[in-house]
Amino acid sequence: MAQPSIITNTTIRSSPALHRSWVEVSGRQIAENFREVRRVAGDGVELMPVVKADAYRHGAVAVSRVLEEEGARWLAVSNADEGILLREAGCRAHILVMADFLPFERAALAEHHLTPVIHDIGDIADWAAIAQRFGRTLPFHLKVDSGMGRLGTRANASAIAEALDAAGPAVQLEGLMTHFASASDFDSPQTGEQCAYFRTLANDLASRGWKPKYLHMASTNPVGYAMRDSFCDLVRPGHAIYGYVSPARGATAPQLELRVKPALTWKAAVLGVKDVEANARIGYGGMHVTRGPSRIAILAAGYADGIPHRLGARGRVIVRGTYAPIVGAVSMDLTTIDITNCPPVGVGDSVILLGSEGDASIDAQQMARLAGTISYNVLCGIHARVKRVHV
Repeated sequence: MAQPSIITNTTIRSSPALHRSWVEVSGRQIAENFREVRRVAGDGVELMPVVKADAYRHGAVAVSRVLEEEGARWLAVSNADEGILLREAGCRAHILVMADFLPFERAALAEHHLTPVIHDIGDIADWAAIAQRFGRTLPFHLKVDSGMGRLGTRANASAIAEALDAAGPAVQLEGLMTHFASASDFDSPQTGEQCAYFRTLANDLASRGWKPKYLHMASTNPVGYAMRDSFCDLVRPGHAIYGYVSPARGATAPQLELRVKPALTWKAAVLGVKDVEANARIGYGGMHVTRGPSRIAILAAGYADGIPHRLGARGRVIVRGTYAPIVGAVSMDLTTIDITNCPPVGVGDSVILLGSEGDASIDAQQMARLAGTISYNVLCGIHARVKRVHV
């Protein structure tokens, strides 16, 4: 078989693999991103970093420790289990549980000093009953559906105040919150409408004697584009903590003010290297056919690890500072790349799936565009079997 036209000095090695597939998370970059969010948010605005979904797969315990060291007094998770994990790891910050007030979780919320978000005013009485059972005042945040059409109450101020009055002093309305549906779309009036709805409701509640300590609306995008009217007392940065802000859309979109960088590098080991002839079929269904003699490498990661299946024949990775295309279908546990024009690599070497090396760089937003999804999905899709290494 004719040999491919490639560099053949196989004594040159890339960095050795630590695992089959793993991510390296920079605690320093997490800290720098937190400081940058704090800079843009400004004085007097509390930060509540979102560490749900295992900190977007960056490792919730390790990330939360970094954030606490940086002065974060609040953290946000999605469900009670995530909050309990942080408490058992020694986390002392206030923890807001944003999407879990199921009946079988309520006692655990109180037991572990987790602050629930309540989405239905009928649940305020249930939380008061839990408070009486535990013999202490229990705080909560009430979420308002200001136009997202998802979780949150649509009750008016009169009905909310009535429910709060009936619950009595056993519970404390510590926060009032909402969530934006179109915060990066500056051609849409929705964010402005949601802000107006929320502020009107908050003012109506205040006129009835209910003024919570925290009003909060903004997550990463409003902070990133300095939508200061939405900051209130507290902001909830999620994506930004990990180095991302969604691109703005619309003719009136402002400039991005938040300068953050990805904190995660994703790598995979080379399982095999082989030379193949022209017209060789690669992978399931023979999706890829080589145009000429080629050298391919097989990586120890596939869609079960989180590489989007749709990257087959369209994605790429970084091999020693050089881009290498993904060829053939992404398999469950394996991905094949063409290294014909790359510096030599061998079995046990590593390649970069997300990250930078030399002048080559791939981030989650770039991968998402090729896969037809969003960067959140790419990061949260990195499977738990991919090892986490905190550096």
